[in-house]
Amino acid sequence: MLIRLVFLVALLALGACSRGKKADPVETLPVDQVYALGKEALQNGNLDRAARTYERLVARFPFGPYTEQAQLELAYAQFKDHKEEEAYSSVNRFIKTYPTHKHIDYAFYLRGLINFGRSDGLLERYINRDETKRDQAYALQSFEDFSELVKRYPDSRYAGEARQRMIHLRNNMAQAEVGVALFYLRQKAYVAAANRAEKVVETYQRTPQAGDALAIMTEAYARLGQEKLSADTRRVLELNYPDHLYLKGQFPPKRHAWKRLIPFTDRS
Repeated sequence: MLIRLVFLVALLALGACSRGKKADPVETLPVDQVYALGKEALQNGNLDRAARTYERLVARFPFGPYTEQAQLELAYAQFKDHKEEEAYSSVNRFIKTYPTHKHIDYAFYLRGLINFGRSDGLLERYINRDETKRDQAYALQSFEDFSELVKRYPDSRYAGEARQRMIHLRNNMAQAEVGVALFYLRQKAYVAAANRAEKVVETYQRTPQAGDALAIMTEAYARLGQEKLSADTRRVLELNYPDHLYLKGQFPPKRHAWKRLIPFTDRS
C-alpha cells in the first residue's frame, strides 16, 4: 500500500513538472514557422539561437526549400559568430549537397569569406597585426575559393567583390614572400633571398611587390659576386620601376632600433 502511494505521488509530481515546463516552439511548430524563428534570431543578432534553430529545423525536416535555405543561413550565422571551423564545414556540406541551388554562387562567396578571416585568432580581431606575417595557407585557400566563384559564375552579383578580395589576397601573399626574402637578405643568406624574390617576380608579376623583389635580387646577386646577373636585374628594375627606393639607396628599409633588440622580428 505504501509503495503504491509513493508511486502515485511521484506520478503526480512528474505531471505537474511537465505541465509547468513550457515546450520549445522549435520542437512543435511547422517548418515555415521554425524557419521564421531562426531568421528573426539571425536578424536580431542572436547568432547562437539562430544556429541552434536552423540545426533543429534540418534535423526535423531533412528535405525541402526551407531546409536548404536554413543550411546556408546556418553557415552564415556560424561565420558571423566567429565559429569558422563549423561555418566552413556547414558551407562545404551545402555546396556538395546542393550543387545546382539558385544561391550556390553565394555559398562559394561565403566559403571564400570564411577562409579570408579564418587565420585570425581572438587577439588579431582587436589588434592591428600585419596580415602578411601570418600563415598564408588560408589566404591561398580563400583566393582559390573566390577564383572558383569568378570562373563558374562570372555574372554573379558577388563576382565583383570577389575579384577585389583576390587582388588584396594576391598582394598580401606577395608581401609575405618579400618579407621572407628580406629576412634572408639581412641574415646574409643571399642565395635563399634571391630564390625567394625570384618566386615573387614569377608568381606575382602584376603586384606592387614585384619591384621590391627585383631590388632584393639585384642586391643579393651583387653580394654573391654575380655582377652580370645583378646588372641585368637592375636594368629590369630601372625600366619597370624607375622611382623605386633601391635606385635611390633607400632599400631595403632600415629596421627601427627597438626592433633590432628583438630576435626574429623580421621573420615572416
